[in-house]
Amino acid sequence: MDRRSLLAAGGGAALAVAAGAPQAQATPPGTIGRWPGRDTVRFNVISDIQGDLGDFGRALDDMAAVNPHSAGLAVAGDITPRGYDAEYAQVGAELKRHSHPREVAWAIGNHEFYVPKWRDPGTLSQDTWPNGTTEDSLFRSFYRFAGRNTVHAETSFGGIPVLTLGTERYMHYHDPKLWDEVWISEAQFAWLENRLWYWSRRRRPVMVITHHPLPNTVSGTRNKLYASDYLQADRLLGLLGRHPDVFLFCGHTHWDLELSDWVVRRVVPGTANLSGFTVVNTGAIQTGYRDDGKGGEVSVGGTFNQGLQVEVRRDAVVIKARDFARRAWLKEITVPLAAS
Repeated sequence: MDRRSLLAAGGGAALAVAAGAPQAQATPPGTIGRWPGRDTVRFNVISDIQGDLGDFGRALDDMAAVNPHSAGLAVAGDITPRGYDAEYAQVGAELKRHSHPREVAWAIGNHEFYVPKWRDPGTLSQDTWPNGTTEDSLFRSFYRFAGRNTVHAETSFGGIPVLTLGTERYMHYHDPKLWDEVWISEAQFAWLENRLWYWSRRRRPVMVITHHPLPNTVSGTRNKLYASDYLQADRLLGLLGRHPDVFLFCGHTHWDLELSDWVVRRVVPGTANLSGFTVVNTGAIQTGYRDDGKGGEVSVGGTFNQGLQVEVRRDAVVIKARDFARRAWLKEITVPLAAS
């Protein structure tokens, strides 16, 4: 059962300008300026595997063929279809069957919290939610899989800082009117602000990985389905919007990377950064969608399996959209770095 079925059952432009390691592993303090030892760092970003292990394997094979020396793989949430430990194990086993980078940065998604909708793995029972499942157990399952004890973390992809963010509450446990909305603690906000300024002072671009998209950014985020994913959207935008060399990668919508607003520059008023920061749609491994013209969305149809390759150069970041099923490039864009 896909995300949209579960949600329904549960009730609940070119570069356009739009309104296993514990905790952080930062580059050594003595490394100032650009990343050492290489002129270009390449890595990949995908999202929304959601149990589609066949397409996940094909994506891994294609990434290994095209980018054999990838510095890392970021997965922007919805790793599993429901968040069962057995589903995490299946993802881990599939990963091991294919060549992949040593560094993998996992972000938590809403599908990681869907166990409470099920009485057992074969019986959907949303009327009896949470079916004996505790909120804490869902986080523990993610932590065991990701090899850390927080939803947020810092990873280095060849000297490029990669920050993963995520919700710290599954909101239906706290408010019966809410479901998948993202809640971020004071500690995570403080950590994010600290790391953004740390790397800004070192003139380093920062890659931020999160599952849910921010409003009025990439494809789908002006659709009512994705307008209210964050309970503290303005605060998060205010932190990210101060830094022109921040790149935010988000999934969740599954919207097609063929769309013109797959990448945008989001300018946040009051941040004194008139050029904004870059927001990028990650596509999806499992099922693609587009606007249906009626305020909703419709499946793209056919085989869908998309993701990104990112190249960080000394003066720019090149973002390439990839169709893993057809083994073809869809498009690319070059974003100059302000601190180059």
